[in-house]
Amino acid sequence: MNKIAIATDSNSGITQAQSKELGIFVLPMPFYIDDELFLEDITLDQPHFYQRLEAGADVKTTQPSPGDVTDLWDRILEDYDQIVYIPMSSGLSSSCETAMMLAQDYEDRVFVVNNQRISVTQRFSVMDALTLVNRGKSAGEIKEYLERTKFDSDIYITVDTLKYLKKGGRCTPAAAALGAVLGIKPVLRIKGEKLDSFAKVRGWKSAKKTMVDAIRHTMDTDFAGLSGPEQLHIAAAFTGDRAGAQEWLEELQATFPGYPIHMDPLSLSVACHIGPGALAVTVTKGLETT
Repeated sequence: MNKIAIATDSNSGITQAQSKELGIFVLPMPFYIDDELFLEDITLDQPHFYQRLEAGADVKTTQPSPGDVTDLWDRILEDYDQIVYIPMSSGLSSSCETAMMLAQDYEDRVFVVNNQRISVTQRFSVMDALTLVNRGKSAGEIKEYLERTKFDSDIYITVDTLKYLKKGGRCTPAAAALGAVLGIKPVLRIKGEKLDSFAKVRGWKSAKKTMVDAIRHTMDTDFAGLSGPEQLHIAAAFTGDRAGAQEWLEELQATFPGYPIHMDPLSLSVACHIGPGALAVTVTKGLETT
């Protein structure tokens, strides 16, 4: 039986320290801040990122270099026969497409999963992959399963400020100014490939209710007949200060009793487009038992 390694990137929210505990491998995502290169969780931590972002630094996302990707794979393959590599959504970055191209030179050794997830939902894919390895599934079977179930997940996000959506061109200056005056909170959705607008409401209370209602609707429709933490995973995410997101986590725990709700910071690749103070909630279908 082949010895299979699971690898992902830091958009999964899995830190380098956590990767060692889990027995997986995490490729750090690169960022340019005022033209200086940083690597997530290596030379760039969350506080430093937000400090520079709020100070108005020019923050740019980029994909890992092909050499960094293949260097990681080559190191892993010294001890493993095959790799299942789970990068961030192909709709949010070209890094997945690049990895798939590079994997052509690693035939039957590296299996790149176009899972179209990010943050806590990408983390669930990694955890599912680990379980499938322990069940004796092959690398090809794991890739097939994760790609077949890639849309079995929803993320809803609301932001604290329209400043960063305006900066990224997702919100016009006029709409941002009006939104600030009226207290407009956009609710964004990630399902599969894109970060899209879902709703516009007034105030945090309405934004939170909209996200919770959307999650409940997904549970009642897309995931009808499923219930409980074995079949559905509910998770929270945030940007910026974890202490500020703790209240949101507690609200979700009260709203969905019986579900152990995991909370992670949102990927910095998403955070640079929405800024600090954002809140998110996700629902993901649990791993099938067979």
